[in-house]
Amino acid sequence: MPYSFNALPWLRAFALALPLASLTACASPPAPETLFVASALTAPHSFTKGIEGPAVDGDGNIYAVNFARQQTIGKVTPDGQGEVFLTLPGASIANGIRFGSRGQMYLADYIEHTIYVVDPVTRAIAIHARDARMTQPNDIAITQDDVLYASDPNWKENTGRVWRIARDGTVTLALDTMGTANGIEVSPDGKILYVNESVQRNIWAYDIGADGALSGKRLFRRFDDFGMDGMRVDVDGNLYVTRYSKGTVVKLSPQGKLLREISVPGAKPSNISFGGPDGRTAYVTEVVQGRLLQFRVDRPGLEWQRGQERKVYPLAVPAIK
Repeated sequence: MPYSFNALPWLRAFALALPLASLTACASPPAPETLFVASALTAPHSFTKGIEGPAVDGDGNIYAVNFARQQTIGKVTPDGQGEVFLTLPGASIANGIRFGSRGQMYLADYIEHTIYVVDPVTRAIAIHARDARMTQPNDIAITQDDVLYASDPNWKENTGRVWRIARDGTVTLALDTMGTANGIEVSPDGKILYVNESVQRNIWAYDIGADGALSGKRLFRRFDDFGMDGMRVDVDGNLYVTRYSKGTVVKLSPQGKLLREISVPGAKPSNISFGGPDGRTAYVTEVVQGRLLQFRVDRPGLEWQRGQERKVYPLAVPAIK
């Protein structure tokens, strides 16, 4: 008699499973992601040789200083399209950029001895702190509660200091009698401040006290050649350091061990930040070609993680004319 499909459950199961099995057999596993290989994000000379910063907002835009001309802050989309976000007043030229807990942008101005604060919505800019004792505030680190630490190198004397800027803008000398203080960063738990000395090629670690005072100076890492510039940590506390004039970025463990060295297309990487869709894209400012570079990493940056929790509020920042 003729066979009924319902009479052969094993045949029905085989027929139903066959297309899925065929598709599974033909499907290719996703290609592994390429990590730690740098490429250009923006065109050569889209920034001046004063390119520095950088910092990433909650929407993934990258900000760096001196886009197209000096005294500007550039805004670059994740696909590399740039524009002038704002122009600084007077003779001011910025260097370090960081975002605070409410989305506010802080800029270190090394000409006018100033830390500016910028409303990211209105682009209004105001003085957060100004102190003539500063030689030239350079890079800035920020704690989770918006306390800033600014490196202050004196390049002529090969010396430097670090200043603490409270949330109300009060400026206090935190470290004196250093070498050329440059890159600066706070550990994820907020308990350690890292500061490097570009000329002396040292990275120092300090304990941050409850009152913000620094103590317990210890050598975190020393290099035998080339200089250093900006630094950032990832969520695990690994420290990424730009090796100025060597054309690399190094990844150091929380214990100072060299984990990896990443070559970048340009001899003078000046600073680094994290962003991208998952916080695992490193953005590097490079001086020789005046452009932003990028490469993928294995773990998100700390500032990206905090940026996802950041809420942007109107800041009522009065614009400087």
